[in-house]
Amino acid sequence: MEFLRNHQLNIMLILIGVTGILSFLVLATKSLTKKRRNALLSLELSAMFLLVFDRFAYIYRGDISTLGWWMVRISNFLVYIFSLTVVHSFNNYLIDLFTNEGGLKKIPKRLLACKIISVTGLSLVVISQFTHLYYSFDAQNNYVRSPVFFITYLFPFLMVILQLSIIIQYYFRLRRLIRIPLLIFVVIPFVATGFQIFAYGLSLTNIAICGEAIILYIFVLLDLDDTVNRANKRELEIVRDEQRNMQIMFEQTATALANAIDAKDEYTHGHSMRVAEYSKQIAMEAGKSKEFCIDIYFTGLLHDVGKIGIPNYIINKQGKLTEEEYAEIKKHPEIGKQILSGISKSPYLAIGANFHHERYDGRGYPYGLKGDDIPEIARIIAVADAYDAMTSKRSYRDPIPQDKVREEIVKGIDTQFDPEFAKIMLHMIDLDTEYQMKEHEELKELSGKKELICHEYKTTYSEGIIINQNLSKITLNYTPDHNYDAENSLPSIILFDSLDGRVQIDERKQRDMLYFEYAEIRFDGIVQDKNTRNIRTEIIKKEETDELAEFDYEIQAVRYKDHLLVEIINQIQTIRVIIALPDSTRFTYIALTGEHCTINKVEIQKSEQQISQNYIPRIAEEISYINVPAGDVPNIQIDGWCSEATFGIPVRDEMEFTFHTMSLPTARLIWHCSYVILFYSDDKKPGGKGFKNFGLVRLDGENWQSEDSSGIKMHITKTDDFEGWDAWKEKNKQGFDCSVLFKRNGNQITVLTENCGISIKCIVTVEEEVPEIYAALTGDQCAITNIHIK
Repeated sequence: MEFLRNHQLNIMLILIGVTGILSFLVLATKSLTKKRRNALLSLELSAMFLLVFDRFAYIYRGDISTLGWWMVRISNFLVYIFSLTVVHSFNNYLIDLFTNEGGLKKIPKRLLACKIISVTGLSLVVISQFTHLYYSFDAQNNYVRSPVFFITYLFPFLMVILQLSIIIQYYFRLRRLIRIPLLIFVVIPFVATGFQIFAYGLSLTNIAICGEAIILYIFVLLDLDDTVNRANKRELEIVRDEQRNMQIMFEQTATALANAIDAKDEYTHGHSMRVAEYSKQIAMEAGKSKEFCIDIYFTGLLHDVGKIGIPNYIINKQGKLTEEEYAEIKKHPEIGKQILSGISKSPYLAIGANFHHERYDGRGYPYGLKGDDIPEIARIIAVADAYDAMTSKRSYRDPIPQDKVREEIVKGIDTQFDPEFAKIMLHMIDLDTEYQMKEHEELKELSGKKELICHEYKTTYSEGIIINQNLSKITLNYTPDHNYDAENSLPSIILFDSLDGRVQIDERKQRDMLYFEYAEIRFDGIVQDKNTRNIRTEIIKKEETDELAEFDYEIQAVRYKDHLLVEIINQIQTIRVIIALPDSTRFTYIALTGEHCTINKVEIQKSEQQISQNYIPRIAEEISYINVPAGDVPNIQIDGWCSEATFGIPVRDEMEFTFHTMSLPTARLIWHCSYVILFYSDDKKPGGKGFKNFGLVRLDGENWQSEDSSGIKMHITKTDDFEGWDAWKEKNKQGFDCSVLFKRNGNQITVLTENCGISIKCIVTVEEEVPEIYAALTGDQCAITNIHIK
């Protein structure tokens, strides 16, 4: 209290200056309603003058000069006047606030009562000047309270109580930044008044009122800022919604146009969509921006739009095109350019349509551009377009197996395709171990109604459903043909492997697709073994029937390495079949078929969680080609692309790996061999936590450059010992000892190796800062043993 007595006048002066400045700011605040701005201006000015004259009253009290006599009387009179004026101005502020933001249709009667009380209070202040009702002055010109001076507090007190009741009643009608200062404004001065009654000589109430006037305006500004921000957000949301709607409309229009293009050719259903997806994936792998990836998706979607201008008889011709017909087909890029060039905001669409048939060696059309003269977006689409063309069915052929497609992509590097994007496509093929990147045929019998109508056994069958470590559930219903006995009108499943994931009956196609059938299982539990090491069948009768209907079935199938479990479940029993497969490397597909029945309501679900090693009871010894003594590192058998790997070894200068490598009996391709991978991960495992792949080098000389690496330079030399790739594959089948030497200079690592006449020098530069660079051995369909590190 003593501090306030000593510095009270200075505090008043500061608050006077602040309220004066805020008064000018209120005038400049045009976003307020006129009534509210006037109320705030009146409140700020009243608070300012309240302290101005209160300060004069303190300065001139006890001054018996003529000036002192007048100043004391005028100042005290105006202090009482402005005390009521502040509350009156606040009342006007509340009226405007509740009739606008508060949504009240009429002014509350309590606020109208406050106006009457305010006028009454002001009248009594004037009367008291003549009657000394509130105060008087002694001979020394000092202010003296009258016995009933507390009446002066009665009027503002009643107003504050009424205002507080309104604020509490309609509290949640107002925004948070508005309602908080209202409570502060009515409560704090009221508390200060209570103290002031017992602290004569201090102007706590008036200082509190002035402070609250300042706080009120600050909160008004905060609320205005919040309102503006919310308005801006709403505007942004509206703009975003409009952009989103425009984008959706563009996507739908582009998709509809692409479907119309594909509909012209009965053999290109979904072609444009797949090319768009493959192009986008290539761009992502190449490290392109998000905007570029979106652009190339739509460019791929509309790359063949020019075919709209090609006669249908040419597009759907079954045989070989004549020179004149081929010349017509070659016009579709320029037609596409003409159609899409009108879309000025998306010039890349016309570029993709116009140049996607150019070749990297300059032998393409329509302009014969070469190398980097071909726009990048078109070079990417060219790879995606060629891949989908080879993996889709045509009038003159079935889809080409993926391994043969891969060989064609390899042949096209530097001739048909940009080597950078062709290598990315090769990497995508290597990762697509289940051959999902292809046209998925919809059998005519299953479209729409999901029915498979079976007559004679194995004359009709579904597309293959791949089985792996994720449990697959297939639910179906079947209807028997009542013209046949029950045992001759049942569904069956075929377990097989094929390059195209389809059952093959024709002997030539079986050879071409490397078709391999494991077994057939009828729904009555009869199993026909074709090519397995062992089969165990168990039929488990149910004690109580479950909710399945008579002809409802559920097939559960899962595989772990060389063992397969199939369960066929119906209302009364479970047929449990465990199969020991001949190897761990071939794929396993299930196809639905049957005899004299109709299969319908087919639904397929696949679990996201993989089964553990002990899920399937083993009925035959594990097929292993690594049961030989290990070296410094455990032996590994790699049944699929990079499915196993050694742990990482920190790369040091002059470090050397020596090992024995052998391709598995099922290996048939050049890249079924050992690989060296350079990487970083927190747990030293390829593919582990924090994995960064800097480069992968195969013993056949091919490499993969990751986006995490700044670059790979490969030098491949065929020595006099190289006898051709067939001989190279045969030597890999027989197995040989190999060594890989690492040279390191900072973040530049050189990998050197020579095998079967192939000399490899690979220089990998890692620009990214990582704690360590590791090397590990992996591969595809091979066994690596006797690994030593020098």
